[in-house]
Amino acid sequence: MIRIIGKVLAWLVAVALLLAVIGWFAFVPSAREAPYRFVKAWGSKGGAPGQFSDPTGIAVSDGEVFVADARNGRIQVFDREGRFLRAFGKTGEGPGALGRPMNLDIHEGQLLVPEYMNDRVQIFSLDGKTLGMIGKAGRAPGAFNAPGGASAGPEGAIFVADFYNHRVQKLDRQGRVLRIWGAPAEADGRGSGGGGSFGGEEAGEVRFSYPTDVAVTRDGRLFVADGYNDRVVVIGPNGRLERKWGGPFAANIHGPFRGWFKTVTSIALGPKGHVFVVDFYNH
Repeated sequence: MIRIIGKVLAWLVAVALLLAVIGWFAFVPSAREAPYRFVKAWGSKGGAPGQFSDPTGIAVSDGEVFVADARNGRIQVFDREGRFLRAFGKTGEGPGALGRPMNLDIHEGQLLVPEYMNDRVQIFSLDGKTLGMIGKAGRAPGAFNAPGGASAGPEGAIFVADFYNHRVQKLDRQGRVLRIWGAPAEADGRGSGGGGSFGGEEAGEVRFSYPTDVAVTRDGRLFVADGYNDRVVVIGPNGRLERKWGGPFAANIHGPFRGWFKTVTSIALGPKGHVFVVDFYNH
């Protein structure tokens, strides 16, 4: 009798496991192409006007398209048809020079350019004049280590994705720190900065693993491309963690499915409330 009960239980467990596997595959979201129509592309590899070497960031204003031509150390400007209009910047460290410009943002007629190699954010007019810069190399508040993205909030404050410092900083136009989310890895004992989504985050603390870009809504809501955590993190206008998504529980589980990510490298907000995310290793 005991043997029969054991066999029945084993059979029930096997059936339950099979149903669980079938249910998992039935509900795993599959990749699906968005309903957009390809219009055109422009550019080729090189250093001539209209050519690129690792174009990394893009921003659009009044019909003009600004491209961070990273390894050429310049910003190129085109019309919406891809016709080259002008360029500014050159590889270097002085004012107006650029050290691998990254994700761009335009706010009230000014272009914010985070520089991965120069550890700063430089501010330009849209015709290429240098208006100022904030930041320096380091780990202290207000310093950066390879900033990957910058965005201005509704009151003009600048939010910066501080990549190797595993944090996002909010600064005024003079570079004074207003708030910091996350912390350098060695400072908080997390080694390589592995963020995750457990522990302190449940109480509202935010942790990042190589954040790459930021975008801010008109009401001050902050969206962060949390690069190696494979997720998007949203911080409310009150500065507290509001929500996060990407993979199961946004717990640093990457994958190719809809709504999952495999290294998030850029983020932008559309006019109708959509969030556009660059999903790097998922191509």
